[in-house]
Amino acid sequence: MTDQTEFRRYLVAIDSISTHQLFTDCLVIGAGIAGLRAAIEAAEHCNVIVVCKGSLQDSNTWLAQGGIASVLDETDSFESHIVDTLNTGCGISDKEIVDLVVRQGPRLIEQLLRWGTDFDLTDGHIATTLEGGHSHARVAHAHGDETGRIITEVLIKKARQNPNIKIVENFCGVDLLSNDDNKCIGIIGQDKRGPQIIWATNTILATGGAGQLYRETTNPEIATGDGIAIAYRAGAVLQDLEFMQFHPTTLYVAGASRALVTETLRGEGAILRDSRGRAFMKDYHESAELAPRDIVSRAILAQMLKTKSTNVYLDVRHFKREHFAKRFPTISELCESFGIDVSQNLIPVRPSAHYMIGGVKTDAKAATSIKNLYACGEIAATGLHGANRLGSNSLLEGLVFGKIAGQSASQHIKKPGDSGIKHQRIKHQPTYSNRTLLNTSDVRNSLRALMWRNVGITRKAQLLTEAQEIIGFWQRYVMDKTFDQPQDWECQNMLTVALLMTQAAQMRKESRGVHHRSDFTNINDKNFKKHIEITSGK
Repeated sequence: MTDQTEFRRYLVAIDSISTHQLFTDCLVIGAGIAGLRAAIEAAEHCNVIVVCKGSLQDSNTWLAQGGIASVLDETDSFESHIVDTLNTGCGISDKEIVDLVVRQGPRLIEQLLRWGTDFDLTDGHIATTLEGGHSHARVAHAHGDETGRIITEVLIKKARQNPNIKIVENFCGVDLLSNDDNKCIGIIGQDKRGPQIIWATNTILATGGAGQLYRETTNPEIATGDGIAIAYRAGAVLQDLEFMQFHPTTLYVAGASRALVTETLRGEGAILRDSRGRAFMKDYHESAELAPRDIVSRAILAQMLKTKSTNVYLDVRHFKREHFAKRFPTISELCESFGIDVSQNLIPVRPSAHYMIGGVKTDAKAATSIKNLYACGEIAATGLHGANRLGSNSLLEGLVFGKIAGQSASQHIKKPGDSGIKHQRIKHQPTYSNRTLLNTSDVRNSLRALMWRNVGITRKAQLLTEAQEIIGFWQRYVMDKTFDQPQDWECQNMLTVALLMTQAAQMRKESRGVHHRSDFTNINDKNFKKHIEITSGK
């Protein structure tokens, strides 16, 4: 942070002697595809506790429409998927990680199928479709545009059936606990019974993304970047925080929250039109509607400015109505709820914050820079995506690295139930502050608007500097307080992550992938063909 006087190692008072305690071999924080797959894998060797901030249905995975990308057709190849991923990553993807994830995908998707995932089939094989940036139709889907929900339901059922897995819903994790050797030894949080400490031999962060940092987002309310902030306070190395991916097409209805309109629509022939009815994508990229997401998002923004409009439109009027309703049931019902007849009307869309590419830096075994702490899924910066994520690679990454994290966190446990952790007393009392208390709901709303304006699809130095100044001001009156409610801890976490993202965006003086600087419009390989890392050093 710019002002280390505002740094807080722990957000709450801690006295491990007087706090309710649980013990486990492996603690998984988060219950999307990565967290659940990690728990299932770890439970093969040890006892596991899974905690999630809301219900098991509150995750970005549950909302995922498009599908999961993998080489499932004999006419496709690993090499092709690898090249597509590297090209989309704009030069800073980790080639070894890309190779690892791509090659493990088919086997794990076939495993999901055996576990009961109801993928859409063609002639008895998993059906695939085309998405932007892919050179082959390799995106598997389930129940049309309900892929995430179908996969999550299967993983939830699998986890609940395992006697080695205990699931705790509505648990708000506040801070990772560490000992004098900088080992992660668990977490302090709160559920309906009050403050809880969960001691764990190994901990896996799978807390998802940070879309709620922005006024307009596809993410659920729980996606407030908690895991990134928690890891930062514990001293973990963070990476690529400047790379927030904006989804080009979310339903735009004034006064309503944004809802994802999957890019699979464009993959299957939907056309983007501006307010004058003109198809404009060929003006910006030769692949038109199938260009990578960052290009489509910026093109839409540019066309909105050019036509002085608040949105553009998706045209699916040439789709057969019955096919559309069956292939895209979620979008069909969504449009109907707003009185949009897709056979007659255009669908109003505009970009929204969608996927956090950066996060906690991990290696090929999902290990972070902190001993006994692992990360997987959207919170992890594995190096797979580089500067821009290829569509539907996110569920693939969560599946592959969930399995890897589960393996890594359980393989050294010799005797389940005997962690070997010496539970030293942890006692912490935050300093009292008599500064004015700001309303955290007001700060949160203002922060989201600020991030949308100043750290959005396009950035420049002046706006990034102003954002840091404003966030720093809010921090002085929020980060010095001790709260006891989840919404207040969320605000503190959002301020922390927002400032770090803004700092990283200012450090990268070039345009690469989803990070676009209007004052540095070109890629600068000489100085920035690398990752930007941040740590508190605490």
